[in-house]
Amino acid sequence: MAEPERRRRRPPVSCTLCRRRKLRCSRETPCSNCVKSRSGNCVYDNYVPHPRDRTAELALDATYRESHYPTPSNSTASTLPSRRSRSPPRAATSTAATTLANQQASREVESLRNQIKQLQEQLSKATRTSSRPPASASDSNIEAVSSRVSGTFYVHHEDRSTGESPIISRSVTHKTRVFGQSHWITGFALVRNLITIFEPYVRDENSKVSLLMQQSKSLARSIKARRTPKWPSPPVNQLPPKDVADELFDRYLRTSETIYRVLHIPTFKRDYEALWVSQAEPNTAFLVQLKLVLAIGATTYDEHFSLRPSAMKWVYEGQTWISEPGLKHRLNLQYLQTNILLLLAREAVDVSPDLVWISAGSILRTAMYMGLHKDPKRLPKMTMFATEMRRRLWNTIIELSLQLSLTAGGPPLISLDSFDAEPPGNFDDEQITAEDAIPKPETEFTQTSTAIAIRKTFPARLAIAKLLNDPGSRGTYRETLRLDGELRAAYKVLLRTLQGYKSSPGPRPSEFEMDVAILFMNRFFLSLHTPFFAPAMHEAAYAFSRKVIVETSLKIWRAVYPSSTAMNLQAHPDAASSSKHFLPRLVICASGFFRIVALQASVHIATEVIEELKEEDTLGPGLVRQDLLTILDETKDWAWKCIEAGETSIKGYFLACLLAAQIEGLMQGLSNDDLAHFLINIVVKEEEKCIPVLEEMAAKYQTENAAEGLQHTPSTIQSQLLEDWDLAMSDALFDFDAIEPINWTFSEPSQDMQLF
Repeated sequence: MAEPERRRRRPPVSCTLCRRRKLRCSRETPCSNCVKSRSGNCVYDNYVPHPRDRTAELALDATYRESHYPTPSNSTASTLPSRRSRSPPRAATSTAATTLANQQASREVESLRNQIKQLQEQLSKATRTSSRPPASASDSNIEAVSSRVSGTFYVHHEDRSTGESPIISRSVTHKTRVFGQSHWITGFALVRNLITIFEPYVRDENSKVSLLMQQSKSLARSIKARRTPKWPSPPVNQLPPKDVADELFDRYLRTSETIYRVLHIPTFKRDYEALWVSQAEPNTAFLVQLKLVLAIGATTYDEHFSLRPSAMKWVYEGQTWISEPGLKHRLNLQYLQTNILLLLAREAVDVSPDLVWISAGSILRTAMYMGLHKDPKRLPKMTMFATEMRRRLWNTIIELSLQLSLTAGGPPLISLDSFDAEPPGNFDDEQITAEDAIPKPETEFTQTSTAIAIRKTFPARLAIAKLLNDPGSRGTYRETLRLDGELRAAYKVLLRTLQGYKSSPGPRPSEFEMDVAILFMNRFFLSLHTPFFAPAMHEAAYAFSRKVIVETSLKIWRAVYPSSTAMNLQAHPDAASSSKHFLPRLVICASGFFRIVALQASVHIATEVIEELKEEDTLGPGLVRQDLLTILDETKDWAWKCIEAGETSIKGYFLACLLAAQIEGLMQGLSNDDLAHFLINIVVKEEEKCIPVLEEMAAKYQTENAAEGLQHTPSTIQSQLLEDWDLAMSDALFDFDAIEPINWTFSEPSQDMQLF
């Protein structure tokens, strides 16, 4: 029987891995498939060829040896093709196979050398990086700025590796606090040149300007110590006269309550009237709420905040009562109402306003502990009154948390996924006492409509606060523009809603409600683009941010300080009760959000004017906007009114005068030395103007304390020259350590009707 013809074995030109996986091999070392699979071994197995294929075996064997055992120096194989090209021709098959094999081997050897070189470089870089101390990498982006005027700040700049070309300030560390991008102090860079010019002249402690500054600081400490109530201050049954209390209560209802819904107005009014006619001992919980309401209303009572001492005393009484530990029966909606009122009063009356963001976090968690973050539809059945009050309080709490996050430069600490509570229904307060109440159409204005309209913008504003203040946020300019577009879309919806209410018959939103709602939105536009304002002065790519900052600052300033306000108040004193005057009075008398947003807007406007003057020298005259120049004088007037209203720090007035003087000096073409002397003369003149006002204020509070028999021990205050940049001296914070589990009922009517 004839032996069957053996089939010729094909030479295995693929690597072991490709043959096993039955993949097409690129026949390189390593092959493309091994590179993709990150295999460490790309091996070409040897084989026993058919005798008739000995020539191919020799060629492939040479390739295998060269690829797996490369020599460290240039091998003769690399030069072999050129030699053979000059030699006389031999057998065609053998010569061609050998030449191709040597060429392939040469290429593979060179490829391996390049890969080894790259690996050595990567290893060297990794070794150098790991040998560095970890702090050096982060410290390279932190800039220390020290000044006798402003203290020491550590500015955390954006890492260039993120792709942003300008140096962006992400946060600022001052003493024991870290401020995010939305905090006003991050705009410190805008006035750094001014402080640099002014700094050498205040280093001498015996200079006139330093002595005047020390005198004003000493007077400010004395005033604060004399008008600060004693601690603790238990609530007492003392109220202002009925006509004054009525006016303060009305001011609260027409301002704060229209934006932040806290009280059930009919129930609170009923108990308020009963308080004046009843001979019985008043309920302490209600008395504390009433005094906090009066304290908030006192900020718009007159232009000089004449009731500031009384308002501070009422706030201290509320803080003392709320801080009592271990009273678990207080953990109800009335307790939350009191905490919210205390938060608003502390910020408005200037009782540790810079720390209210911390307290807002405690209130937020207390509300979650009580289940307010869950919609009442997902909880045991409760009355319509309890349902709507819970939604209103939760809406107010998250709004305050967001606003205070922006003001304090801290992360919002809340996300849209952390709650499912729906916005309040479009009810008037009288409606929710009925179980079958039906909300009014969205086009019809109610006592809750403004809060509902603002709530619709919450997602867009929350995203901006997270971008600016979350520790891990590294938002690019593209992200900034995207959030700007979302905020503008929400802003348009808000404007259409408010304008619809304004043009419809029946109840309408007040001027105060309209102005504050728009102010909220403009504040977020301002904060979103502020990080790119300074870079926009030199890089055209950020010109849009510069335009937004200037126009938004102008809108904010015209809202908080209309040019006709002072003239109208002087000509028609009775017109001061109109709601359109409430916002300008808050900016003058109150602290916190309203004061800070005015300061930010004025500094941005002054910075723009300075930059326009510099561009005028380069590009020619005619670039400075006269409407912006007018605001500089108005800023000085506003800051002076703040001092007349009881503000002890002259820093705002000091800064306004310096900015105005710098602009005047630039317009006169003064040199740096002449400009510095000009600024010093202005500072001395304005400080001499402030000292008598502070002395009069100190004497007034000393006389009042002597008449009341009050004795206060001044607290120890740090001796830094301008310590009010510190912005945080705590009097008392909430203490929730002793809170016990909830003890309240969802559907108990008697308890529901006790909520105000």
